[in-house]
This record gives sequence, structure tokens and C-alpha cells, in this order.
Amino acid sequence: MRKFNEENERIKRRYLQYLKTAKRKDAGTVLKAAEGVLRFEASTNYANFKRFHIEQAIKFHDRINAEISKATGKPFSKSTIASVLAANKAFIFWLADQPGYKSRIRHSDADYFNMDAKGQRVARATRETPYPSMEMARHAFNYMPETTDVDLRNKALFAFLMLTGARDGAVASLRLKHINMFDGCVYQDAREVRTKNAKTFTTYFLPVDAAYQACFDQWVNYLKQVKLFGPDDPLFPPAEIKPVDGEFKVVGLKRETYKNANAIRTAIKEAFVRADLPPFTPHAFRKTLVKWADSRYQTREAFKAFSQNIGHSNIVTTISAYCPVGIERQAELIKTARSG
Repeated sequence: MRKFNEENERIKRRYLQYLKTAKRKDAGTVLKAAEGVLRFEASTNYANFKRFHIEQAIKFHDRINAEISKATGKPFSKSTIASVLAANKAFIFWLADQPGYKSRIRHSDADYFNMDAKGQRVARATRETPYPSMEMARHAFNYMPETTDVDLRNKALFAFLMLTGARDGAVASLRLKHINMFDGCVYQDAREVRTKNAKTFTTYFLPVDAAYQACFDQWVNYLKQVKLFGPDDPLFPPAEIKPVDGEFKVVGLKRETYKNANAIRTAIKEAFVRADLPPFTPHAFRKTLVKWADSRYQTREAFKAFSQNIGHSNIVTTISAYCPVGIERQAELIKTARSG
């Protein structure tokens, strides 16, 4: 059973409330902050934060650098370490202003959670992330079964991601009313859809492959005409599982949206694995589509429209995040210019 310090719990609760209501941080960011602070607190054996001293921060550096991740069995990555240290730096800085703590903690104490310059460079380094080619995606799509309601839903989910490049968190919260089949678009309303940074925008279906469009059209019709789903029902409903003859079985589809995107990520990974391909995530589709769009939308205005279509306000974000020049292409361009 985990130890805890009652006074620490109270001040942490106030800090997390501050992040949520004053700094307007989303739930994921608040959770990461809580986990980071808890990791430091555990390293001090849950000593009262009023007894904080810089030696605790120094020892924490050594501990987290040597710690092994339970998930991977390897040391934590530099980016993970940077995130944990940043969470504690922000917490200690805030704590220095709180009654009962500001006489014991200085703002400068937070600096002892800084990562060294070398570690920061490693943590911030941009790396090539794997993504499926159009051919790989279509191959995985073709291998997906179409037997049960869940099979049909997963295949339509795959098609929808290829048509829109939507983020999985937003997809998990979509309802039928957000889909406009006449104009061929999805209205990602931040009041109801979990979009990144609570941004509201319209995404038109991309003309990538007629098979994806046909699959998604059939799914929407199936929900409306066979399942009798209405505007407020989910676009990709979770499976309803109940005990049948002493075993838990899927008996239908729920009329509520997913609480998170975990099931969506699992479905997409399984689709690729079934086709003997790497377990790509839904987010990887965004890079697939950006690479596709880079050759299809060749005017500045057209590519800007595509950038807006996937939720980017600035075209620079699309290019820098999803269109970096690879090492091989970098060498090719440099050598070509040199010989010209």
C-alpha cells in the first residue's frame, strides 16, 4: 500500500486545481504533472514538502536517471526525464509563493530540477517517426474482417482516419451529428469534440482512395438505417459486453462515446499487425496524409487549405512537424546543388 503525507496531498490538490482552473491546462497535462510530483515525493519517502531542500532535488536527478521503466524494461528516455523534472520545477516554483512554504522555499530552489544542456539537446532532438505508406495502409485495410458489428466499426474507423487525418482523441468523441455526408465533411466542434487545444474547425474528406469513402458511407448508413442511431449517438460506438451463458460476449454497440482513445489505438494497431506490418498508431496517418498532400497540393494556397483541414492554423506547423527533410534526401539535395 502506497504511503502518503496528508499535508502534501492537500497542497498537491491545490496545485493541480491551479493548473486546471487558473492555467487552463487540459486533463492530460494535469495528470502528467501529478505523476511527476508524485515520483519526486516518493523519492523523499513522502517527506513533508515544507522540509524540501536542494539535496533532495540533486538526489532525485541521480535516481531518475538510473531508474528502469516498468513498461519497457529500459532506462527512462531523456524526453521522459525532462518532462518529470519540468513538472517538479514548476511545482516548487509555485510552492515558493504559498503560505506556510514561502518562508522555507525560494524560487531559485526550482532551478535544481533543471536538466543539463546535453540531456536537453537529446530530449529535444527531432527524430524520424515511422508511418505507413499509402500502399501499406490500403494493404492493412483490405485485411480487416467484416463479420461482426465491431469489425465493421473498426474498418470504418480506419477509413475515416485516412479520409480526415483526425486525431484519435477527437474521433473517440465524435457523434453522428458532426458528420455532413452531403458536403463530405466533419465539423469538429470543440464544445463537444475533444480537439487539440479546444480548436473548432471543419475537415473535408480527402480524395485519397474511393474504397475508404465507400466503406465510411456504408457505415454511416448502417448506423442510421439498421442500428437506428440518431444525431446524438456516437460515430464509432464502444462494444456492449454482457455475460451470456457464463461468458462475457459482445452483444451490440453502446449509444455513448468512448471515454478515451485507447480502444481506437488498439484497433488500428491490430489492423496493421494482422497484415504483418508494424503496429502503426492513428497519429501516424497524419504524416502519411501530409506526405501524400505534399505532392498533390502543389500551390501555396492549396497546401494551406490542406493544413487547415487537419487542424493547423499555421502552415509552418504542418511542414516542420510532418514534412522534415530526411537524411537521405538531405544528402541528395546537397550533392545535387554542389555538382550543379
